[in-house]
Formats: sequence, C-alpha cells, structure tokens
Amino acid sequence: MIELFFLLLPVAAASGWWLARRDIRRKINVLPAAHPDFLRGLNYLLEEQPDKAIDLFLRLTEVDSETAETHLALGSLFRRRGEVDRAIRIHQNLVERRHLSPELRGFALFELGQDYMGAGLLDRAETLFQELVTLGLHSQRALQALREIYQREREWGRCLEVAAQLETLTGQKMPVEIAHYHCELAEEARRRQDTAGARVQLSQARRIQCDCVRATMLEGFMALEDNDAEQAVALFERVVERGATYVPEVLPALIESIERLGEDVVVHLETLAAGQASPHLMLALGERVEQTRGPEAALDLLADYLARWADLAVLERFLDLRARGPDPDGRAHRYARVALGVARHLLQRQSVYHCEHCGFQARALHWQCPSCRSWGTVVAVLPDPIQGDGARSLV
Repeated sequence: MIELFFLLLPVAAASGWWLARRDIRRKINVLPAAHPDFLRGLNYLLEEQPDKAIDLFLRLTEVDSETAETHLALGSLFRRRGEVDRAIRIHQNLVERRHLSPELRGFALFELGQDYMGAGLLDRAETLFQELVTLGLHSQRALQALREIYQREREWGRCLEVAAQLETLTGQKMPVEIAHYHCELAEEARRRQDTAGARVQLSQARRIQCDCVRATMLEGFMALEDNDAEQAVALFERVVERGATYVPEVLPALIESIERLGEDVVVHLETLAAGQASPHLMLALGERVEQTRGPEAALDLLADYLARWADLAVLERFLDLRARGPDPDGRAHRYARVALGVARHLLQRQSVYHCEHCGFQARALHWQCPSCRSWGTVVAVLPDPIQGDGARSLV
C-alpha cells in the first residue's frame, strides 16, 4: 500500500490542483485509483511512456465519467510541459463524450482552446471560446482568451467588441486597454493616409481616457505633418511634461517643430528639463548648448545635472566632453578616457525601459509589454537622485 500511495501522488496532486482551481469540491478518493488501467497508466507515466498512458486513460473515460477531472488535470500538465499535441488528444476525447455534465464539458472546451492557442491554431481556439460565450459557460475567461487572440492577430476592432462585453459582464471598466485599441486603429488609418479616420479614433481614445499620452503624441505627429508647428510644439511639450518615459519618442519631432517656428531650441529645452531627470532631454540640451555656447558651458550644464541625478548616459557624454577638453598637465585626458570606457561598458548593459507590472526589460518603448501583455506599463528606467554634491568634484 505504501508503494501504491507514492505512485498515486503525481496525478492525485495534479487532480487536487485542478479541482481546487475550479471549486469542484470533491475528494480525491472518488477517483478510480483501484482500476487496473489507472495504475498501469501511472506506471507508464513514471516510465516516460506518455502515449501508452494516454491510451489507457482515454479508455477509462468510457468506463467511468468520474475520471474526467483526472484527464483535465493531465491534459493541463502536458500543455504546461510543452507537449501540446498530447494535451489536445486528451481534451478532444473529453469534449466528444456526450455523458459529460455541461460544467465539465465547458472545462474541457476551455482547456482545448488553450491547447490550440499553445499550438498556434488560433482559428480553432477562437471557435471554441466563442462557443463557450454563446453557451454562457466560463464566459469571462473565454472572453479574455478571445481578447488575447485578437491582440495577437492585431484585430483591434474585435478587441474593442470583446472589451465592451467584458465590461458589461464584470462591471469593471478598461479605459487603458480600450484607449490603446483606438490608438492602434489610428495608427493603421495613418498608414492608409486616412487622416480623418485617424482623428476619429484619437477622439475616441481621449473620450475613454482623457489623459491618454499616446493619443497626444499621435496628434502631435499629425499636426507636424499638417505643418501646424505651433500645435505640434504644444502637444509634444505636453507629452514631455508627463515624464521622461516618452521623451525619446517625441524629442526629434519637438526640436523640428521648434525650429520650424524659428524659436530658440535651447530655451524650450531648458524650460522642459528644469527639475526633471531625463537622459534624452539633457543629452539633446547639452548638444545644443555645446553648439551655441561652447564646450565649457555644456560641461557646466551636465555637471549641474549629474550633481542631482545618477545618470549613466549623461555621465558618458560628460566624460566624452571632458576627454576632448583642455589638458594642461597631460593627465586629465587619460583619466577621463579610462572613466569613459567604464561608463560606456556599463551603459551598453543598462536597460532603458522596464515593465512596472512584470519587470520585463527593454531598450525600446513597447505600448504593450511583450512579456505580460499589459498595456501602458512599460516605462523609462529613471536615474536615482544623488544625495549631497559628490558629483561636483568631477569639474
């Protein structure tokens, strides 16, 4: 009996997890553990012969419908191990069983849909999840899965439809996601040169999320394309004032807009950079100051910034300027070049963006996190403030 107990542990544990997850309050001892094929199937699993085990477990479904929960658990375990074909085989067999209760068949349909998604068979998965919604079984999870499918396929209009259904079903609003769907549709309209359609989508995004920074950015780009430099500057500066996360995306267009107006770029950038930790903004400002006021003025500007912020990108530019500056005793250049090499090495390994939800790191902005699929959670990695004035010793 002791040996039997240990043989049953893997599937019993999996089944227990499955039952708890779905609030099916059954006890493990209802599983037909005494059936010879059940034990033989367990032995096949332990001997790394999963296909033989599956054949036996599928035959058990014909013997006793109580084994359905065990098959659901086993199929889920196969999918998590990456053996999607085996998971599909198990779940398909369950779906075809007419004697299953609606609840269990709903579980099997949902798990089979997850299997198809794992295998990249999105059309089949979509059909199953739509069936679940129609039947009113596991509607919330099915709608969430449909939304994921439509996001993968970039069918933003259908994403909007599913999001509306989810809001109605759960009573929870989804302003961030819906605003981004409208922005995606606006991007598509811009690529088709459908300016009017893009403006309609951006208006919808603002209606859903009044402070949607992505919509503001797109409106700025469109204003610049329409040669409305004044409006473009106002919109881009509004984006920069929201924080350093979006500065790299709009800074070149902002500078171009200011130049089209014939205004002083340095004055605009100085106003925006005041009190803000923004590497890209400070680097652009430092370059302009160097061009208009000379290297020493740029060094002073960067040194004042570094006295407040531990910014590796700005430090790299500061050391580069210092290495090219005056060197009366012949040693300053050497020291600066050594430090510059270290700064560049560290800078190459530094992430520029990270997801506030899952911690995903990237060197480019993603509106939707590639890891956790959350919208609007990828933000810039900002430099830490420096306590005291130790950085002033650099000059």
